[in-house]
Amino acid sequence: MTTAPPIEARGLVKRYGHVTAVDDVDLNVSAGDVYGYLGPNGAGKTTSLRMLLGLIRPDAGSAKLFGRDPLAEGARALDGVAGFVEAPRFYPYMSGRRNLEMAAALDGDGAEKRIDEALETVDLADRAGDKVGGYSHGMRQRLGIAGALLRAPRLLLLDEPTTGLDPAGMRDMRALIRRLAGQGITVLLSSHLMAEVEELCDRVAIIGSGHVLYEGALAELIASAAGRYELRTTDDAFAAEIAARHGEVAEIPGGLSFGGDERAAAELSVALGVAGVGITALVPRTATLEELFFSMTEGPSLNGRREVAVR
Repeated sequence: MTTAPPIEARGLVKRYGHVTAVDDVDLNVSAGDVYGYLGPNGAGKTTSLRMLLGLIRPDAGSAKLFGRDPLAEGARALDGVAGFVEAPRFYPYMSGRRNLEMAAALDGDGAEKRIDEALETVDLADRAGDKVGGYSHGMRQRLGIAGALLRAPRLLLLDEPTTGLDPAGMRDMRALIRRLAGQGITVLLSSHLMAEVEELCDRVAIIGSGHVLYEGALAELIASAAGRYELRTTDDAFAAEIAARHGEVAEIPGGLSFGGDERAAAELSVALGVAGVGITALVPRTATLEELFFSMTEGPSLNGRREVAVR
C-alpha cells in the first residue's frame, strides 16, 4: 500500500483582479522532509499556504494533504496537519495554559492531555500561568507551535516563524524546529530568510513573482553552482586580463571571482605563473542559497521563464 505524501499540489493559481498572486505552482513534500518554501515578501508564499489548507479556493489547480483535498473533505482533510499562517492569535487576557486548554477543547481527541508536553517542548512550562499579553513576540510564536503540537501532527506548516524575533529568539526558534523534525514530524517552513532555510531545510521550493523557480533537494541546488573560485594575486588587474582568457572573471571585494572547471583553474594558475603574477589564493567557492536565489530571479529561471528581480 502506497502512503500519500504529506503535500501534493498541482498547478495552483490564485488571482486577485488583474494581479496573479500564485501562478501554476507545483509542490511535492515527502514524509520526513524539512521543506523550505522560500521567497521574498509578496512572492505568493502565504497565499499558497492558504490554498493548501483550504482557507481560500484556487482559481485553478488542486492541493492534497496526505491524499485528501481540504475543499472536498473539509476539516477531515486536516487530520494530522497543524501550524499557523501568518502570526498565531491568542486571547491576551488569558494565560498561555488557558489558551491551550481552549484550543484543546475544540480539537478533542486527547489534545488536553498533551498540553504539559507541548509546553515543555517549546520551553514555556515556567510561564504557562502568565497572561499572554505579557509574553514577548518570540514566546507567542512558541505558544503557537505548542498549540499546533496539541494535534499530534504528522505535518507542521510554519509561516515565517522567526519574523520579528531578535537574534536570540531566532536561534531558539530554529533549535525548536530542528527538535521537532528530529521527532519525525514533516515540516514545511515558509520564509523569506534564505540563511534560515539553508540552515534548516533539506528540500526547497524557491518562489518569485508567484512562480516556482526551483523545487528539489537543497544539496543538489548548491552543487549545481560549483565551478567558481575566489582568486587573489599580487596584481589583480593583470590577473583579470589573463583569467578572462580561461573562464569568466569578475571583481569582488578583496580580489577576483573566477568561473571555470578544475582544468581551467589549473591552466589559469600556470598562465599566471608564466606571466609573473603571484597567486596568494585560488580557493573553490560554494554559492550561498541567497546568491543562487538572486541569480535565478535576475536571469532566466530553471523553468525557462524570465522572472522579475525581487530586491
